[in-house]
Amino acid sequence: MSMLSYQHFPIYAILVLFLGAFVITAFGRKPTVRHIVAMLCASCSLLLLLALITPVMLRGETIAYWLGNRVPAGGYAIGIALEVDALNLFFGLLVTLALFVSTLYSLQYMTRDEHQGEYYTLLMLLGGGVLGMVLSGDIFNMYVMVEILTFSAVALTAFRSKVYGALEAAFKYLVVGSIGSTCILAGVIMLYAQAHTLNFAQLSALIPGNMTPATKVAFALLLVGFATKSFIVPFHPLAADAHGAAPASISVLISGVLTKSGLYGIIRLVYMLFGTMQLGSIQLMLVFVGSVSMFVCVTMALAQHDFKRLLAFHSISQIGYVLTAVGLATGLGLSAGLYHAMNHTLFKGLLFLAAGAVLHETGTTDLDKLGGLSKRMPHTTVLFLIGAFSISGIPPFNGFASKWMIYQATYQKAVESGNIGYVLVTVVALVTSTLTLASFVKVTQSVFFGQLPKELENVKEVPIGMRLAMGVFALLCVLTGLFPNLVTTYLTEPASRAALDALGYINSMMGAGYAESVMANPPAALAVNFAASGVWAPVNWLLLLCVTLLGVTVVASLGKYESVSEHSGERVSAKYQLFYGGEENWDAQVGGGDMFWGFKHNWRHYFSFMHDLHSGIVNDYAQWALVALALAVVYLQIVL
Repeated sequence: MSMLSYQHFPIYAILVLFLGAFVITAFGRKPTVRHIVAMLCASCSLLLLLALITPVMLRGETIAYWLGNRVPAGGYAIGIALEVDALNLFFGLLVTLALFVSTLYSLQYMTRDEHQGEYYTLLMLLGGGVLGMVLSGDIFNMYVMVEILTFSAVALTAFRSKVYGALEAAFKYLVVGSIGSTCILAGVIMLYAQAHTLNFAQLSALIPGNMTPATKVAFALLLVGFATKSFIVPFHPLAADAHGAAPASISVLISGVLTKSGLYGIIRLVYMLFGTMQLGSIQLMLVFVGSVSMFVCVTMALAQHDFKRLLAFHSISQIGYVLTAVGLATGLGLSAGLYHAMNHTLFKGLLFLAAGAVLHETGTTDLDKLGGLSKRMPHTTVLFLIGAFSISGIPPFNGFASKWMIYQATYQKAVESGNIGYVLVTVVALVTSTLTLASFVKVTQSVFFGQLPKELENVKEVPIGMRLAMGVFALLCVLTGLFPNLVTTYLTEPASRAALDALGYINSMMGAGYAESVMANPPAALAVNFAASGVWAPVNWLLLLCVTLLGVTVVASLGKYESVSEHSGERVSAKYQLFYGGEENWDAQVGGGDMFWGFKHNWRHYFSFMHDLHSGIVNDYAQWALVALALAVVYLQIVL
């Protein structure tokens, strides 16, 4: 096989990033050298994976690359392998795209920082770690890559060590991230003790028919370990701290890449390694956690006063959409979830870069200190609005297309299963989308419109390189929204088929017929149907919307309306009083804390509870991880 054959491209894509980290450390003292090396490495890695779209996505090939050419012998995997099917190529493309744009943005964004050589070294290590984890066909090698990406992310979170809270955020990330990594390692050890192999495909053939109590514990360990990397509830506070402290270029990778690595791990676990997605109890678990994540995090976003922390909570809310769709175990649901995962990388990357542009020029991300920046940063404003429209599900941007598919998939699951609970999931998703739109109305008003503070009158537009990086994401947000059929046909549906075809995955790695010869009862293939049923005709959609609005109205009517004036000791600011003319309140600026003041007041008991629950103490978050692990162990012992 020629060294230029596309069969070698997966290992080249990983090695070029690690090699770039070494070259930057050794020879990158001059900015020009490290910039060229970083851009070359990020570009080459992206191009190498783009070249695999034709053979893997379009022709349906699976690349099994055995390091040292140590192919399986006698039905036993004896070497480390990379495996590239449509599923992990899909995630690999997201990783390399986000890394390329982040590197491009960094060239001018990081010019005011010290120790840039170390920054680009860690950036390449982070990209290589995530890509290696996604493309690995060996579960222990996945763990090694998880360690690389975790410690790279921790170091980059603390990179601006003089920023308030940076070291604290990095320490929290280190502690809870290490708990997650330890869970993964412990799960790997338990599986190896049972099956005496580390090859993911071979484990996927040996484990499903031999589910012992120890295997169920290993399942729980791995599930919680990967959940910490995706920051789903109850690990969501880590995302807010990390995003708030890290440079915006790194927030793009934490939000758009690290979360996807955790999701990828969960998909591989439940669909292939343990083969449990045929069980309604596992579907219920994923859908429940996803629904809680999407709703809790969007409400927490509404209460934020910091631009980047608000985006961080929205990030996990959108990951909740993805996990919910993945948990449906249907072709349409999985395709919708992957579509939204891709869109999340695009629009959330764009939004974080816009927040970074604001910070770069104003020195703050405090929503109460900003306003009117559209007058000074018109290009950034337009690019931000594209991202805001996308995440809010406004047509014709990409968020609308994937959210619409998720609504269809959850409602269709309710119809096909007869479980009315999935209708509630549809409603939760709709309400979450509405709250997301409301939240971005707040951000848009607080940052880009309204009055321009005097101290920001000299603000100017960011350099062209930063705008170009934002423009890449913005263009893709538009294109993937205008042409959803192309996205589903050539990207998400091939990836979904790969995830649903556990036997094909095993045989592609271990040889034709291996799965059937080893597994006593090979699992029946999950249904692969990407067509939405007729329940989503426009009339039915209108009826569902009316029922949802009616339910919200009834709940609001039954609750007692309370105003601030009803409580003694609370003073009403003139800013919040109604007026119908005159100039008295003309100069009252609507800040980040004012836009939904009434909403937050009426929900003050909920927000007070959430405030008390999120103490900010790392010991509490570590305990959350242990409680989540205990609950997962007990639940899986009962239902499996």
